[in-house]
Amino acid sequence: MMEERANLMHMMKLSVKVLLQSALSLGRSLDADHAPLQQFFVVMEHCLKHGLKVKKSFIGQNKSFFGPLELVEKLCPEASDIATSVRNLPELKTAVGRGRAWLYLALMQKKLADYLKVLIDNKHLLSEFYEPEALMMEEEGMVIVGLLVGLNVLDANLCLKGEDLDSQVGVIDFSLYLKDVQDLGGGKEHERITDVLDQKNYVEELNRHLSCTVGDLQSKIDGLEKTNSKLQEELSAATDRICSLQEEQQQLREQNELIRERSEKSVEITKQDTKVELETYKQTRQGLDEMYSDVWKQLKEEKKVRLELEKELELQIGMKTEMEIAMKLLEKDTHEKQDTLVALRQQLEEVKAINLQMFHKVQNAESCLQQKNEAITSFEEKNNQVMSSMKQMEERLQVSERARQGAEERSHKLQQELGGRTCALQQQLSQLHEQCSSLEKELKSEKEQRQALQRELQQEKDTSSLLRAELQQVEGLKKELRELQDEKAELQKVCNEQEQALQEMGLHLSQSKLKMEDIKEVNKALKGHTWLKDDEATHCKQCEKEFSISRRKHHCRHCGHIFCSTCSSNELALPSYPRPVRVCDSCHTLLLQRCSSSGH
Repeated sequence: MMEERANLMHMMKLSVKVLLQSALSLGRSLDADHAPLQQFFVVMEHCLKHGLKVKKSFIGQNKSFFGPLELVEKLCPEASDIATSVRNLPELKTAVGRGRAWLYLALMQKKLADYLKVLIDNKHLLSEFYEPEALMMEEEGMVIVGLLVGLNVLDANLCLKGEDLDSQVGVIDFSLYLKDVQDLGGGKEHERITDVLDQKNYVEELNRHLSCTVGDLQSKIDGLEKTNSKLQEELSAATDRICSLQEEQQQLREQNELIRERSEKSVEITKQDTKVELETYKQTRQGLDEMYSDVWKQLKEEKKVRLELEKELELQIGMKTEMEIAMKLLEKDTHEKQDTLVALRQQLEEVKAINLQMFHKVQNAESCLQQKNEAITSFEEKNNQVMSSMKQMEERLQVSERARQGAEERSHKLQQELGGRTCALQQQLSQLHEQCSSLEKELKSEKEQRQALQRELQQEKDTSSLLRAELQQVEGLKKELRELQDEKAELQKVCNEQEQALQEMGLHLSQSKLKMEDIKEVNKALKGHTWLKDDEATHCKQCEKEFSISRRKHHCRHCGHIFCSTCSSNELALPSYPRPVRVCDSCHTLLLQRCSSSGH
């Protein structure tokens, strides 16, 4: 560390000296492309990086000199403008780039020496970032501050926009500072020796920096390999998920095709039924005027009821989706540890409330369906009444035709008997013809009304078919409700098992306090035995069943191995225990045999 500090001090002296000489030759104004200025920033960066503590994170190791520079904002409020402007630059994404931008702005303000002096004066804050033997923590730091005071003479015009400060490689170009030994004066041998030593130190510093850069690049390569492996695992998981989704999509398509075939068959059956009903309803002629208004009113009521049913169905579908989401969350939570039991109970209460709401809505839908069925029966009764009235009208027409025939026969007889009354009879016949024409007109109007009623009946049949389809959907919803209730019962069983496990754990915890003294004595007696740890055992040694929340772990007080509760339910009094303790089945049989042999 001492050699590195000495080499960096020599480098800083040379870089400041070359920078001042080049600035005086150019008129004390420098640009960002000036080579000595760039090398000065590289040397300054190495000085600030010397002795930095490495901070480890989940991404990797972080070793940036921007951390101590941020302290200047707290110690010196004048530097707040520099810090805010550096943070607001969108091109900078790394801490190294922000530190370089901070150095550029401080040099342009001619306060770089002042800011570093404030940092060095507060070494108790710098100890968080630097090692105790770092350059900024030793006397060399004050020497560097004195060298930087001379740079206040320069005028630097640096533009931060468009420069890639994040990816610049900070390598010192020693060719600017190396000099030929032959060019030196003959009488200054001491200066030549010091220059040669400085050159040697520079070359050593260059090699050290190159080795550091190689190590950093190797660590970056390792991090990239780890990230690539993680990304490959994520890609494999995503591909598996896509395959499962494609299979589900194919299943859904097959179900849709089955539903379409069933709907087409039901449509054909309904068409045949409508044809038969049309043939039966063609025989109706009169008495439908009064029924038309009633049917129209009932149709309006049914439309309102249908809209209400559609709204209720939409609500039920929404509730179904919410139920599916809740069930998925419950399935995930059942695989977690004991801390999620409270959340499971809350979700179960919400599911119970939703099931009650769904049950009430299904009852309401069933009542509405019963009302519609009653309305359909009333329609059929009214149609039967219309048919009976039509038959009565036909009988009346037949009676009128018979009376007409009798009147014609009587008219012929009267013409033969009375020739003088022909005029009156002709007038009566004309009247009868007029009545027949009026009757024919009425029959035509009745036929038109009958056609209109037939159209309305077709519309009613269409609505009835739609209602039947809705009934089928309601039956499907009932089936889904039953399935959800079955899943709910299974989840309740799981919750009951977990509650039993919690109760057992509470009992074991309450009994553990009483058994602490017994365990101490057992440990004294079991010094010769190997007492297995809980983390090492995942399966029961006898039945080889995996341990879980419901299947607890129990130590045998004789052999020290771990068994389940069924394989270690026996208790015996051991010489090291005053009262009976838990023993496995094999130890129980062995101890009983020993007791029987010793008794004999």
